[in-house]
Amino acid sequence: MKKTINYLIGSPGPSGYGSKSTADQVTDNRRCFGRSSTAIITGATSGIGAETARVLAKRGFRVVVPARSLKAGEEIKARIVSEFPDSEIIVLTLDLSSIRSVRSFVSEFEALNLPLNLLINNAGKFSHRHRVSEDGMEMTFATNYLGHFLLTKLLMKNMIETAKVTGVEGRIVNVTSGIHTWFSGDLIRSVGQITRDKSQYDATRAYAISKLANVLHTKELARRLEKMDANVIVNCVHPGIVRTRLTRDHEGLFTDLIFFLASKLLKTIPQAAATTCYVATDPRLTNVNGKYFVDCNEASPSKLGCNPDEGARLWSFSELIVSTEPKTVLVDLLHGFY
Repeated sequence: MKKTINYLIGSPGPSGYGSKSTADQVTDNRRCFGRSSTAIITGATSGIGAETARVLAKRGFRVVVPARSLKAGEEIKARIVSEFPDSEIIVLTLDLSSIRSVRSFVSEFEALNLPLNLLINNAGKFSHRHRVSEDGMEMTFATNYLGHFLLTKLLMKNMIETAKVTGVEGRIVNVTSGIHTWFSGDLIRSVGQITRDKSQYDATRAYAISKLANVLHTKELARRLEKMDANVIVNCVHPGIVRTRLTRDHEGLFTDLIFFLASKLLKTIPQAAATTCYVATDPRLTNVNGKYFVDCNEASPSKLGCNPDEGARLWSFSELIVSTEPKTVLVDLLHGFY
């Protein structure tokens, strides 16, 4: 009850911020990066990602906007530049559901010879209908988790080198959701079931699986970065409940009614972007690694999300999937991990 009251009134936590804090507020004079640092923000063409891009551009970051639609990317670029004329926004094509597209994006980015200080894996999809990616993977898992896993893996060398050369800690922020706590069971088996069998598909369950994978990825990557003694940290955040284009697959009277009734619990987009921006830029979080944040304060993920064996197992599974092109082999891999 106390947590609910604190959330509703926006009481600040140990960080000095709470549920009502905005992205602008949490980044005001609290940058741990110098100007002209480079940030990649997935899902930056709308919603929380667009606000994150706007605020980081305001704070002097060079912002790379990956976009499935170049038109949408150019539109957000124009909006940011109109507000901050000196900002540098780079738009590149990326479809996170496609292994081929992720590899192509990284090749394009590396060709620019830019450093990489900050990676924000923000893009998210909630698909009410069962769909499978071009690589043969259930679409929600492919977009929300697997694409980000590969993107992070391919960009890691640049991030580690940038941190080494500049002496400034690199940061990765994975945007997850409190809904990850709704799933319990065998994650990889469940991914296989909803990929192969349409009758097993439930949209909320699929979303929860993908968001649990984000938490497990954060924990396992943090462990690996520490073992490498890399000057890069990774943390994950729950942004809160906010109406964004995440629900674009299911607009209508019922959805509108639910959001109206829950309006007192919903965050504005600037409030929802606050935790991401706080974790990405606050100097007090130097060396804070593998943690989960809610309302700009450290919190506890689910017990399953903290299981190191599950994290290592998911990592091995993901490594095999992203290195496997043919769909038929991918299906065999899913069977093999049961």
